[in-house]
Amino acid sequence: MEISLMMYTRNNFNCAEPLFEQNNSLNINFNVSKKTVWLIHGYRPTGSAPQWLQNFLRVLLNQDDINVIVVDWNRGATTLLYNRAVKNTRKVAVSLSSYIRNLLDHGASLHNFHFIGMSLGAHISGFVGKIFQGQLGRITGLDPAGPKFSGKSPKDRLAYTDAKFVDVIHSDTNGLGIKEPVGHIDFYPNGGKTQPGCPTSILSGVQYIKCDHQRAVYLFMASLETKCNFVSFPCLSYEDFKDGLCVDCDYNKGKSCPRLGYQAELWKDALKTRRETIVFLDTSGKSPFCSYYFVLTVTLLAETMEDGCFRFKLLNHLGTVKEPEIYEERTSSNELQEVRILARFLNDVVNISSMSLTYFQSTNLQCLPGGYNIQRIMLQSLTYPERPPLCKYNFVLDENVEVYLNLHTCIARKI
Repeated sequence: MEISLMMYTRNNFNCAEPLFEQNNSLNINFNVSKKTVWLIHGYRPTGSAPQWLQNFLRVLLNQDDINVIVVDWNRGATTLLYNRAVKNTRKVAVSLSSYIRNLLDHGASLHNFHFIGMSLGAHISGFVGKIFQGQLGRITGLDPAGPKFSGKSPKDRLAYTDAKFVDVIHSDTNGLGIKEPVGHIDFYPNGGKTQPGCPTSILSGVQYIKCDHQRAVYLFMASLETKCNFVSFPCLSYEDFKDGLCVDCDYNKGKSCPRLGYQAELWKDALKTRRETIVFLDTSGKSPFCSYYFVLTVTLLAETMEDGCFRFKLLNHLGTVKEPEIYEERTSSNELQEVRILARFLNDVVNISSMSLTYFQSTNLQCLPGGYNIQRIMLQSLTYPERPPLCKYNFVLDENVEVYLNLHTCIARKI
């Protein structure tokens, strides 16, 4: 088993250098006080280098002044026998552990190590973490391999105990990726099975096989090279998420939703007390894959609203109309009923001046005469929670009638 460790920093971005010199001394460009990201590829049946690797290096070093180590275990990953590559993953982890101990002797810290593993590379990262008793700072699993790992015990695959923080992106759970949650937080974009924009026919060749699997890599890169926040929603299932049953995200308590990708670490402290958090989000089908989430809260006063659905559109200061995909949730109390509507736009909507709002009752229910007295509607960006919410107060909403409402910054509540 021959493993090469190729080191990149901002001082040698265009040309890899060996991590250790021939006399076993540490490369002068490696800074032991800086964060170190380890990139580990997966199964390579043809032996070709990953197409995403160079761009991944670029976006990482643009983001942070760090050490990046590319773990090249191509000799162990290049085989037509997948089972052989699976067996090699533990050998790679053992070999890596000796290099890591050498780094620790030079003053490096496990806490500053962030392992990013694709497919089999995710499980290699987990095995390294087990060797060091879960003291690695972070492991990111990019669609950890499913075949030969699904259903296995935590000691035989990546697990949340392998690092102080383990975040996982599942993008091909019905194919090459693992289905079960294995981290502190597990992201399932678009439900984790089929990714928009990927080929749907086997006639598309190898892309039909690997597109969904590799989408986890490209989503993580997009979180680094765009200003889009990949906000995600804790939920029991993708079906519940699509039904709008997981709107809150604690945003009303001053917290924002977890974010897929590099920023996921911001939620590390909040997740320490939980073994696993499963979150969902929808993305667009092409790079940079952004979606923009808003929540609209409709508050009625002393009325009961029949089952039905809301539709709304946003208008910016130029009069451009943006219509979202809508998820819906309804909660009620004795005197006050609130309807929270989660909506996703494929493009960000800024400088919002007004909106249209329509309420439809279900066709199998008798409509009540008259309209509903709306105490307040409040529109909030979940993608950019720092933006001030917009409101409209005290108006009547009739059934099946589209109303246009001017929105203004909400009035602060008196405590």
